[in-house]
Amino acid sequence: MSDDDKLNLRLASHEEIEQSLSFALRFDGRKRVRHADDAMARITAERLVQHLERSGYVLMKRPGATAPSTSRHRHPNSD
Repeated sequence: MSDDDKLNLRLASHEEIEQSLSFALRFDGRKRVRHADDAMARITAERLVQHLERSGYVLMKRPGATAPSTSRHRHPNSD
């Protein structure tokens, strides 16, 4: 991670952490994992976030990446 990337970090919200953990419990890459249903994944994610907070963890998040363009036209702000 470059120094510029470190300057753009921000605290990840509880909801972002829960959504990421819940997604990881329900999917393996893009393939759906059938042994973990949505409700159990959500509950587990919430409990994990609570435990991380009590343990003193601070999770940081980079700003969202811009979506890639599929257009063959040059963007006016690109070099």
